[in-house]
Amino acid sequence: MAKRARGSSTRPGQRARTQRTGPRPSAIAPAAAPRPATLTPQEEARAAELEAQIVAEERAAEASLRRTRDRSRRETEAVAPIRPGSLAVRSGEEYDYVVRDVRRIALIGGSLVVILIALWAIMHLTGATAL
Repeated sequence: MAKRARGSSTRPGQRARTQRTGPRPSAIAPAAAPRPATLTPQEEARAAELEAQIVAEERAAEASLRRTRDRSRRETEAVAPIRPGSLAVRSGEEYDYVVRDVRRIALIGGSLVVILIALWAIMHLTGATAL
């Protein structure tokens, strides 16, 4: 059996690779027109607008960052340090549950009172109370 040469990478039933000798058509870029050295007045005005907008956004971002820093400093100064497993932490978590439950009870109780008043008014307006 004859050995194949290393340079040939074709297998039976396949075509040999085509050798290209120049740049690919997709790699050739059209020559760009040279840009003028100066900007037009419209381009300068647009650049000034964009720069002013960017500066305003940066100032707003800095102001909001400053506010959040000040707020977090005030909150950390007002709250005394608490140990993670202490009774105050557990009671604080339970207090959240209690507040939520009291709100639900008030909502349901208030809606029941409103429904009863509405039924009473409907009965009196329709004359269903005089049996």
